[in-house]
Amino acid sequence: MELSTLQGQPASILGLAGQSIDAATVLLAFEAGINYFFFYNLESENFLSGLKSLLVTKREQVLVATGSENRDIQSLRLYLDSVRYRLDVEQVDVFFIEYVSPADDMTQVQVLLDELRLWKDSGVVRYVGVTTHNRAIALEMIERHQCDVLMHRYNMAHRQAEQNILPAAQKAGIPVVAFTCTRWGTLLKGHQNWQFQPPTAANCYRYALNHPGVRLALTAPKTRQQLEENLAVLHAPQIEAQEVAKWQEYGNLIYGTGQDAFDTQWV
Repeated sequence: MELSTLQGQPASILGLAGQSIDAATVLLAFEAGINYFFFYNLESENFLSGLKSLLVTKREQVLVATGSENRDIQSLRLYLDSVRYRLDVEQVDVFFIEYVSPADDMTQVQVLLDELRLWKDSGVVRYVGVTTHNRAIALEMIERHQCDVLMHRYNMAHRQAEQNILPAAQKAGIPVVAFTCTRWGTLLKGHQNWQFQPPTAANCYRYALNHPGVRLALTAPKTRQQLEENLAVLHAPQIEAQEVAKWQEYGNLIYGTGQDAFDTQWV
């Protein structure tokens, strides 16, 4: 399955995630070639204002992606309706059941996915998505074709998805959206045992996109300058094998310092 706009244009290899950026920056991202826009909730007011402005004339050229961690169907419906009202659109392109984890009641998750498929059949959603950090759950979703799109953690430090998730997604034809590509920014800070310059955010996105199982990488710049630096990936996404090996070595160092339970519990 290919992620595409209503006009049939393929999704850009970078997607912009809602952060503390102004409306003009959203428009800049679109003009530079980004057509996939993701937000977790309706609190990113500036991002949503820019996106709504863009959608007035470019709706068929834009993929609107969002989702919810809520496990209650009525709350999901309310959120979907709120998104459609806020952006003045009839349809949301991608809707995710977010952060499915081992703590979830998988029977309830199945009920939610069935609900999303009804939304898809009725035309208010185009793609059913799932986000998870857990590889076993991700693999189950892929093998059972429970989603049209999978959003999964993948970066220089967290590479275990290369073993089974990404190959399985390729085989199943399920596009993968890579997120936390900079490992919450920690990949950019360097390491005491690393003698070279740490990667830039663009290096991190190129690394993630290097795997053929990754369809799109999410970027969440906090400033216009950061966005402009990251946009270089659109025009030069390739990375040499020698550089891949270099960043894997670096990622091993960074992963080894993970002290936060959230950082390591989903291995």
